[in-house]
This record gives sequence, C-alpha cells and structure tokens, in this order.
Amino acid sequence: MLKKVLRKVVGAILTLVYRVEITGKENYEKAGKRVLIIANHTSFLDPLLLWVFLPDDITFSINTHISQRWWLQPFLGLSQVFPMNPTHPMSLKDLIHHLRNDTRTVIFPEGRITVTGGLMKVYDGTGMVADKSQATVLPIRISGGQYTHFSRLHKVVRLRLFPKITIQILPPTRVSAPEHLRGKARRKFSGHLLADIMSEMMFTTSVFRQTIFQSLLDARNVHGGQQEIVEDLERKPLTYNTLITRTLVLGNALAKLTNENEYVGVFLPNSTKTLVTILALQAQGRVPAMLNYSTGSAAMLSACRIAEVKTVLTSRQFIEKGKLSNEAAALMKQVQLVYLEDIAQQITAQDKLKALWQSKTADCWYRKTAHNPDSPAVVLFTSGSEGTPKGVVLSHANILANLKQLEARISFTPQDVLLNFLPIFHSFGFTAGSMLPILSGMRVFFYPTPLHYAVIPEMAYELKATVMFGTNTFLAAYAKKAHPYDFYNMRYVVAGAEKLQESTRLTWLDKFGIRVLEGYGATETTPITSVNTPMYYKAGTVGRFMPSMEYKLEPIPGIQDAGQLHVKGPNIMQGYLLADNPGKLVPPKSMYGKGWYNTGDIVHVDEEGYISIKGRSKRFAKVSGEMVSLTAVEQLATNAWPSAQHTATSIPDARKGELVILLTTQKDATTHYLSVASPGVAAISLPKKILVVDSIPLLATGKINYPAVNEMVIDKTFEMDELDLEDGKMDKAGEMYEDEDD
Repeated sequence: MLKKVLRKVVGAILTLVYRVEITGKENYEKAGKRVLIIANHTSFLDPLLLWVFLPDDITFSINTHISQRWWLQPFLGLSQVFPMNPTHPMSLKDLIHHLRNDTRTVIFPEGRITVTGGLMKVYDGTGMVADKSQATVLPIRISGGQYTHFSRLHKVVRLRLFPKITIQILPPTRVSAPEHLRGKARRKFSGHLLADIMSEMMFTTSVFRQTIFQSLLDARNVHGGQQEIVEDLERKPLTYNTLITRTLVLGNALAKLTNENEYVGVFLPNSTKTLVTILALQAQGRVPAMLNYSTGSAAMLSACRIAEVKTVLTSRQFIEKGKLSNEAAALMKQVQLVYLEDIAQQITAQDKLKALWQSKTADCWYRKTAHNPDSPAVVLFTSGSEGTPKGVVLSHANILANLKQLEARISFTPQDVLLNFLPIFHSFGFTAGSMLPILSGMRVFFYPTPLHYAVIPEMAYELKATVMFGTNTFLAAYAKKAHPYDFYNMRYVVAGAEKLQESTRLTWLDKFGIRVLEGYGATETTPITSVNTPMYYKAGTVGRFMPSMEYKLEPIPGIQDAGQLHVKGPNIMQGYLLADNPGKLVPPKSMYGKGWYNTGDIVHVDEEGYISIKGRSKRFAKVSGEMVSLTAVEQLATNAWPSAQHTATSIPDARKGELVILLTTQKDATTHYLSVASPGVAAISLPKKILVVDSIPLLATGKINYPAVNEMVIDKTFEMDELDLEDGKMDKAGEMYEDEDD
C-alpha cells in the first residue's frame, strides 16, 4: 500500500516538474506476461520514470556494480531487482530462466547512460536473452532526460532544469534467430536484430512529420538561440536567432515577388546567404529549385522549363566572381533574374523590426498556421548521367525522415563541426551537408567549391572540423595534398555518390588513421539509402539499409546472387518533374507497386544486411550473351593502375552484341597488361579496347559524366575513321590499343 502511494506521489511530482507524457499504453497490454522491456538510457532518471509510469511491479535487471551504489539503495528497496554481471555468462542464463517464469523485466541494452545523446553500443547478450527466453520484446523510447542535469551530457548539449520528458511505448515484437545458427553466431545475429529494433524505435519515435522551418524552430529551443550554427568565407557566424530572423526578413520580401507553392530557381553558391534564401522560400510556402550552374546555361534552362520556373534568385557578386555572366544572360531570355543585392536595398528598418518580432514569437504563430509536411520542400535536378535530367521533388517529411534515419544510426552532437564543400544543389550537399547540421545543432562551415584540393584540408585543420561528407574523387585528391595532421579532429568522414576505391580507403586509414564510412543513395532517396557506421561496418560494402526502409531485388537474367534494387520508405521522393510534362508531378512507382523506387542498381545483400553494389543495370554490357559489369571492368583497371582514372563503356558490335571499351588516363595502358594484372578473370570480363585520354569527364559532384564519356568514344570512333580495330596504336592522348593476341 505504501509503495502505491509513494508511486503516485513521485509520479505527480515528476509530471508537474517534467511534464511527463506517456503514450502507447495499449502496447504494454498487448505484450503479454513474458516480456523483456528494452529502453534507451538517457539519464539516471530512467529507472525511476519506468517504475513510476509503467502499470505493474516490473523487475529491473541492473548491473551488479551499479546496484551497489549508495544512492540507488532506496530505489532498489522499492522495486524488484535482478542484479546481473554482464561479464559473467551465468548471469545471462539466470536472466533467461527468470523471464521464463512469465515476468516483465526491464533492461537497458546499451549497458550505460548515453554520452552522445544517441544510441550507444547494444550488447549482443540482451538479444540472446530475448531469443532464448522466447519473451516478447517491448521497446520503450525515453526522450528529454538527456537534457536534464541527471544525464551524462554536461558540456555536450544545453542542459535545462525542467525539460519535457516523453515515454513512448512501441508495439511488441520478437527476436528470433534462425534455427541453424548456434553459439557465437546465434548470439551475434540476435544482437543485430535487437540493435535494429532499437534504431527502428529511435527513428519511428522521432519527429519528422512537420516542415523544415518548424524543425529549425525546434532546434533553436533545444540548443538555444545564441548557439552559433552557420559560417562561410565571410567569417561572420550566424546564431539560431540571427538565422531565423534573416530567414523571415528575406521571406517576407520574397512573398511579394512570388506565389505560394511556386517553384523558384536558386542560382547561388555554397554560402550562408544561400541557406537563408532556401529557408526563406520554404518558410513562405515556396519551393526552391536548385540550379546546377556547373552544367551550363542549356541544362539550367532545361531545368527551369521542367519545373516551370519563372523567377530565379541570384547574386551579382556571385555571377561576377564565378564568371557566369554568359549563363546569367542566357537565363534572362527565359526567366526573370532577381538579385539578392536589389532585395537587400529595398528592405527597410521597419521590415527588420517586423521580422525580429516574428522571430521571437514564431513558436506561437507558426504552429497555428496550416503546414503540410508532404508538400514539396525542394526540387533537385539529377545530373543526367543516363539521359535527360529530371526534377526530383522532395517533401519536408522526406528530408526530415532521412535525417532522423541517419541520426538513428550515427550520433551527432552540438560539439561537432561539419565542413560542407559539396554543392548545395546536389542532394548529398543539400540534405546531409546543409539541413543535417542546422537541425541537429552542429556548426556548419560552407566552402564554395570542392575543387580546392590543397585548401580544404587546411580549412578542416583551422576549423577543427569533426564531420565531412565527400565523394571518392574528392577524398582521394585531398589525401594527396593534406598534411597527416590536417584531419586530426575528424570523427566521421562519409563517402557517397560514387564507389569508394580501396586505394582511397587505405590512404585515409594509413595517412590519417581515419576509417572512411561508405554510404549509398540517390537523389530520389533524399539521398541516404544505406551507410556504414562506427558500430556496423564492413569494408567493400555500402552499409545497411536505413531504418523503416523496405527493399526487393528484381531478378536479372544472366546475373547470379544479385538483383536490381527497388526500395520503399519515408525518404522516397514525392515524384519526378519530367521534360515531356513540365510542372506535373509523377509519383514513384515500380513493378512492385506505388511508392516503390527502382534504383537501377544491381546489388547483393548479405545475411547481415550489408549491401554490395555490383553496378547499374544500364552499366552492364551484354557480350556474347553474357552480362559484363562495366563497374567491375573499372575496378580491374583501378587495381592495375591505382594512380590513374578509369571508366568503362560499351559500343554496339554486330558479332558479339556489344564491345567493352575502357577509357583511362594511364598512358601506357594495354589490354595485355590488364589481363596479366587480373589473374583468374575471364577474357569476356576484360575490355576489348583501351582508349587513353587526357582526363575523364566529371560532373561537379565528382561523379563520372557518362553521357560525355559516350560522346568521347563516339567522337574518337569517327576521328579514327571507324576505328580500324586491327591496326596497332596511335601516338597521342586518345589513342587506342589493340590486344596483340586478337
């Protein structure tokens, strides 16, 4: 009786002080009698919160060492405790027997309170307990405790006296390993299943069904309005308060020039002003259409036609310094160019005061206005690596979901500094490089170009950067120029957009002591589909799927143990804007139904869920009826000549269907040497011809420009008078070598 009264009194105090909110009680009832309750561990308050707010007298499995601390003794006397020594195998067996007696037992699978704010290591032993006991697993997410003074995040996050705490009870589930697994393999597999349940819990209970501007306001509340968050080469950092105020000042001005839901072109470089412009458009219900100025005026005009863009925002200073006056002149013939400098001159002191007031009161008025999280947040244009560029429409929920998926797997803190040199018109640079830091409290530094190979390592050193996203091309170039100490403070280097070469991975590991985390995705997936993490990493793969993503592998004739990847999830785009139907959204759909996206990539997924990319379906050549991966051909060339650049393509052939052609910057490259350097590789998997070139055409993101590669091959074909395939070799760059044994 005394215990019940005490629980009610403590519960009332906690509810009053921390405004504790508990949801999902019906899931607790559904779990049954034999239940293993798993919860994330945010603070020393967590056991008390569960003891007070869960309805039954549950058992707590607590580390023996922790249970001996004096300040826990009063609590231990009020509840049922199962002391457990995680280093002793018999403790796990005893816990399994305890659960088989149909008990409800709480365990914190991380084994400790978080020191990052995210999930820590999840012990395999807890997964084995769930598997062996055949208990129902009930995930519970505790949120808010990490911001109290009872957490272990002092000097990591902004602690507060009385933050709101929520307890979310998720639907019950099971951990069941395949029967054929035994011993350590079964324990490891069960641990992976439990870790996936925990990361899925962290994602599904996160807030992503809202707009980006609302998330920005939430981030300010969490991290404080005076937190410096954005900086560029002008070296004038912006705080949350300043960023939001400037967003509203510009947004109010742009609202007079544009219409709601209108696609508005953004022709600007990586900078704080560009970020403010994007947020200003989004806050006013406009949709920024990010123009890739590296592709030239023709591609930008095409993008404007596809999205029916009438107004393009740009800067005179940018056009002058970027030597883009010809592109600007071409755009002016089709759209209205609006210069930020002109808008700035028209903004009055009264406008600034209004925006300042709106910024201070935004938490009240913005929530009351109707905002659809599924409305378009941005249009990004594909590079056109396989044909005509398409407009990819991403919603607010798409972008926020992808960020929360990433945060469920990798821990970022407000102490992190992200160096973003990837173009903001690219999905990697937009979502991971720009939206992630400002919405998670990290400081981001915008650098205008990734091509300054000697400068960027120096910037990383000066800024004490801890996070960097890049492509293989850029990371390889930085590694050559950088001093071994330039990246001394780096915690995460994530590679995407193209295959991470083994030579690049080893260089970063040997020279800097940094393990590059390779990921995979597409603009259509916002872009992160999978990524290796510090806890779950396998070299040669692109990691495991993001939480809440489904996948199917479409069988491809001639390809064994792999298939064409189709994916579905909350981060899949709203749809395409296509050249043949401008302005009309075409939702994603594949052979598996609506909402599915066909990536066009041939992949293998192993038993642990790690993805290996075999190549694009359109990057396979059919030679004598056999499928030959052009990506694999490129890898053979990289193994033979690691310091050169390579790309493979194919041309029609009357006898064999297609011929594989390798373009390389290796001056003395021959098919004979390549075959010798690739022992055990079938002749059909080697290129028929090698074309030596001065350079491989690249896109602004560092990816290979395949249309330009194909044009180069065609041009060389005509130049050499229909490619006399039986002659020897030519002398200049662009020469082709014949296999001497052919």
